[in-house]
Amino acid sequence: MNKNKKAQDSKFLSYDHLDKIGETSIYYGFTSMKGPTITKADIDAAKDIMDGDNIDDETEKHGRLPLHAEEKIALIRAYHETDWHTMPQPVMLYFKDAFRGSIKKSGYHRYADLEIIGSSGSIAEATLIQTTRAILAEEGYTETAVEINSIGDRDSIARFTRELTAYYRKHINEMTPDARQMLKRDPFELLSSHDESCTELNSKAPKSMDFLTESSRRHLEEILEYCETLGIPYTVNNSLIGNRKYCTETIVAIVNTSEDKKAQRLLAIGVRYNGLAKRLNMKRDVQGVGMSILIKDGSPALRKTVTKMKRPIASFVQLGMESKLAALGVVEHLRQAKIPLYLCLAKDRLTAQVSANEKFHMPYTIVMGKKEAVDKTAIVRNTDTHAQSVITLEDLPKYMKKIEADYWG
Repeated sequence: MNKNKKAQDSKFLSYDHLDKIGETSIYYGFTSMKGPTITKADIDAAKDIMDGDNIDDETEKHGRLPLHAEEKIALIRAYHETDWHTMPQPVMLYFKDAFRGSIKKSGYHRYADLEIIGSSGSIAEATLIQTTRAILAEEGYTETAVEINSIGDRDSIARFTRELTAYYRKHINEMTPDARQMLKRDPFELLSSHDESCTELNSKAPKSMDFLTESSRRHLEEILEYCETLGIPYTVNNSLIGNRKYCTETIVAIVNTSEDKKAQRLLAIGVRYNGLAKRLNMKRDVQGVGMSILIKDGSPALRKTVTKMKRPIASFVQLGMESKLAALGVVEHLRQAKIPLYLCLAKDRLTAQVSANEKFHMPYTIVMGKKEAVDKTAIVRNTDTHAQSVITLEDLPKYMKKIEADYWG
């Protein structure tokens, strides 16, 4: 096969269930898929886990976040029942459509979902934040910030729940009847409640981050370090609380910070759901974290179907925390230059990254270790000849453009 024929036949990859805006997720290593259908069994399991809570309550009325337990349950079920668990781990998925069969909840429009299943590392949250902000920027939301909180692991949640419950019970005579009912259901509800009797109480309530275990505290600190390295503005919001019955660790909201008072403020919400599979009595537990994009007015042009994208000719390997911190910024610069990569950012171990790269036989590898991160450089290595060059990050997009043009001819 001559070079021109190779270029014609091999330059593009075919995609299903992908739209124009979803191309951004592909650059960050996500796979486009059709979202799983929520079954009656999923809804029944959600009701069991919520232990009597009315899971189809209106979220805005009760001050709750627009989170859907039945959707996470459907994801975990699909992970075990389909071939997702045989895919390179972690599984990173982009769904352009809302989950089918979800219990309707008012107030928010589901635009798209990003899920990372099988990763416990903070790089997963960082990847979701960076990818979501890039998608939002394509839609015109260029002034965004991150609000973040952590309820920690199960031990952290148990300690915080005890202290929070004791605090509210001490002040129960100051609460309205509605607030007392919320306390009976779940003290976490009061923290984000719009009930007038809770405003003063919540300002002095215990903070979930004061009860984090060491591992949960480190997890949160790493996510904040990613934000600082990437220049993403963030604030800690102590009232940002997921449902403790299936959420764990970090809760992330991406908000619109433009001065337009009529503009939608909450643009995306993300939570971890570690241990949910175990609560569902599944044989294999799995770590999961997802981000739901909630914008109401998306551009029709960006929702058009995409059937193919350029095939990546390079993989990206990062070694150590310093390079992980810098990696997402590098990927974004290459994305803007329309240079696709095969990514393994959510993989913690070098051997896992290398084995995944070898499986796909990438002609080139971009390597970034501690020294390169400090020097703001990257090593570009030819897989066949092992010849390599050290390129500054500033020059990397232009360098890779030339390599890509020479490769396809």
